[in-house]
Amino acid sequence: MDVSQSYFALFGLPETFALDLAQLERARLAVQSQVHPDRYAAGSERDRRLAMQWAAQANAAYLTLNNPVQRATYLCERRGAPVQADSNTAMPAAFLQQQMEWREALDDLREAPDAAGLHALQNAVQAQRAERLARIAQALDVDQAPQTAAEQVRALLFLDRFAEELRRVDEALVQSPD
Repeated sequence: MDVSQSYFALFGLPETFALDLAQLERARLAVQSQVHPDRYAAGSERDRRLAMQWAAQANAAYLTLNNPVQRATYLCERRGAPVQADSNTAMPAAFLQQQMEWREALDDLREAPDAAGLHALQNAVQAQRAERLARIAQALDVDQAPQTAAEQVRALLFLDRFAEELRRVDEALVQSPD
């Protein structure tokens, strides 16, 4: 086993965004059974060290491929279009307008809690998230457009941060004695 191979190759999977997660899980278990450090406990120091490297690589690969945002980011980087989420925050005007409207709605919900309004906003964000994931799949698996996918990943990261804020507001609303 080559610890420098791609995460997809490590699990014997096609290098695509659309991934069968059950197949990924089966592949993870198979690889884990081969590289688990316990199998090499009686081996040489070199064998034990390699087993640890393989196991660490397999764990990192699984965590990356199991998460759609991380999987998309990984694929974009492998295809020469790094996401650069920290340095490239440019977004289309329509997306930014939507974000501003949602933030205003969230501010209103913080001032006047409304469970139905909060859930409607959460549903809108989840629908937008699903749409972005579909665009990523199209860009990576069909159009071979990693730069387009990277733009969608950056938007998805915005959505995920906003969804986390909504989750915290929802928790506060549930815990509120009102």
